[in-house]
Amino acid sequence: MTTPEARTRTFSWDDPAITLAAARGRTGLELWQALVDGELPPPPIAQTLGFTLRSVESGHVVFELEPGEHLYNPIGSVHGGAYATLLDSACGCAVHTMLPEGVGYTSLDLSVKFLGTIRADTGPVSCAGRVTHLGTRTALAEATLTTEDGRLLATATSSCLILRP
Repeated sequence: MTTPEARTRTFSWDDPAITLAAARGRTGLELWQALVDGELPPPPIAQTLGFTLRSVESGHVVFELEPGEHLYNPIGSVHGGAYATLLDSACGCAVHTMLPEGVGYTSLDLSVKFLGTIRADTGPVSCAGRVTHLGTRTALAEATLTTEDGRLLATATSSCLILRP
């Protein structure tokens, strides 16, 4: 009997306090633009799962993920938690891009619809989030997860609580 090849994954992350400190004096859009421009390190969750912020504008963000076996569930496909993390990040970050300096947010809920399977050979997937409503106390956003050729893999809607000082 042969022993299967060992698989390993190593990653590192920067101190999240760097980004928190840099947020002072910036609007949400300015903060996320600094992240996409590489002026600030990505958040640890992006390093853990391996996704990257690709673009940002007011009310809209796009993340990209190159799927791999490290994200698999026991049935041989990317775990739904990875989908949900990308979709939640896209919704929340889209909301954050519309907030003024010193105002934060937190997710109140996330509703995910899983529509397609992601495997290591799927290729890069893109997750786009956009704001559909921004009020003074709550915001609504939606996100889609798609393959490079546009096949829809999942959708989500989220409501966020606006955290004012």
